[in-house]
Amino acid sequence: MLNKNRLLAPGPTPVPERVRLALAQDMIHHRKPEFKAIMAQVQQRLQKLFGTAQPVMPLACSGTGVMTAAVTNLFAAGEKVLVIEAGKFGERWSEICEASNVAVEKIILDWGQAVTADAVANMLDRHPDCKGVLIQLSETSTGVLHPVEDVAAVTKKRDVLLVVDGISAVSISPCAMDEWGIDCLLTGSQKGLMLPPGLGLIACSDKAWKKAESVTPSCFYFNLLAEKQKILQDQTLFTTPVSLIVGLNESLAMFEETGFDVVFKKQWALTMMARTAVTHMGLELLAKDHFTWGLTSVLVPENVNAGEVLAYAKDNFGVILAGGQAHMKGRLVRIGHMGWVDWADLAAGLHAFAEGCKACGGTIASGYLEKGLTAYHSTLNASE
Repeated sequence: MLNKNRLLAPGPTPVPERVRLALAQDMIHHRKPEFKAIMAQVQQRLQKLFGTAQPVMPLACSGTGVMTAAVTNLFAAGEKVLVIEAGKFGERWSEICEASNVAVEKIILDWGQAVTADAVANMLDRHPDCKGVLIQLSETSTGVLHPVEDVAAVTKKRDVLLVVDGISAVSISPCAMDEWGIDCLLTGSQKGLMLPPGLGLIACSDKAWKKAESVTPSCFYFNLLAEKQKILQDQTLFTTPVSLIVGLNESLAMFEETGFDVVFKKQWALTMMARTAVTHMGLELLAKDHFTWGLTSVLVPENVNAGEVLAYAKDNFGVILAGGQAHMKGRLVRIGHMGWVDWADLAAGLHAFAEGCKACGGTIASGYLEKGLTAYHSTLNASE
């Protein structure tokens, strides 16, 4: 009882009590009127979340599953796409495409770097047979925020689909699907939406639906055209994860009551708090310019092992942070501050991280927490 456990990872994230209570309600049947009424309300709220007039389809799967659904429904074997690889999840786009016999051209960037719209345009000029651009809005492995709105300005002028992984961005930072010109937007339940893992969400533009009509899905389970017909009836194609949908309705109600503008402002303030505090610790941020909201990636001191810092923070403070992936393992700590996380949770996380660095041989400057909290309050109270 010395410390509360605080989950400050970039997914899964904490689940609010009222959502947990919704998840615990008695089971109802997914083909009956009681459930259909809930799904109808969920659908209206999801369209507001995605910023689209299109149906948003829930799929019983992880984020990787919904990425797979996008590839296998929008691109046929033998077609070519352009993938932005700037981290582990950009690489996952390529892996999914290659497993589906979709050819891949790549823009490969150093971890911590974001793509530019000009680079995408130049690559599409060189490879005019590309049928899609696959990109993360937020690259969770690095904390980079790609300029998706700028990239959309390029793709919407061409016969190319823009497919966006918004798994660690939707409900955390602005992502207006229709306004920006995104053709396929997807996310998962376990990050900003404050739910357990297991639910994917995906929406397609008219342009994407037209393309889907020419593709025979290479996966029996993921059939977006069939899912679309079912969601218009307030159902899903196969057995619905009923409890997750009920929990999602409660989570979306919380966003509705608070207002997305307020939620985004809070997420931005927490991001400023984390980045300011880490900078005043004397440490280096991985993403220098184009950085995501809700996640801060920090390089630990050269003589410090990030895995040992994570263990110290958990064992001594009850704080769960995440490490780096692939070649960044041991060098990077990812501090999550998305979803059901407030300034006090983040303050605890920053303190646990700093103490972990010190305990493992690193040097941390003092005064970082006061600087971080000042940045949080000034950002939150700033006029529009």
